[in-house]
Amino acid sequence: MKTENRLQSLRQTLNLLKYTFVIVPVAAGADTFTNLLTQRDQYLNPSLAAFLPVPVPVFMMVTGTIEIIAGLIVLFKTETVGYIVAAWLILIALTLLAGCRNPDVAVRGLVMAIAAFSLARVSHIVSQPWNQHNR
Repeated sequence: MKTENRLQSLRQTLNLLKYTFVIVPVAAGADTFTNLLTQRDQYLNPSLAAFLPVPVPVFMMVTGTIEIIAGLIVLFKTETVGYIVAAWLILIALTLLAGCRNPDVAVRGLVMAIAAFSLARVSHIVSQPWNQHNR
């Protein structure tokens, strides 16, 4: 495959991952306010709820706001935010696993964390001068 075709393929992959990580966190964050897709507070480990400095619904709205902001920032700071989103998703999955609740959602979160990490890596590769990759 020619070098320019490889770069084009990487850019397409980057864009697919990027827009996925814009749309999904924004939709999930918005759902925290509407509960149209699911009742989001059910995913909070009940043992952690007692340690929160605010009521659970307020905490969930804060996390929803963070998700929306992270999703929007992915558009402009894809590489950096990709790593942050991966860490965020791992923390969510670990919280779910620690409470022995929703292991299916935890596994999906870990898969999404791998995808976010991949987004950051591909973004890094594409942002480098292409001639560095051909040595």
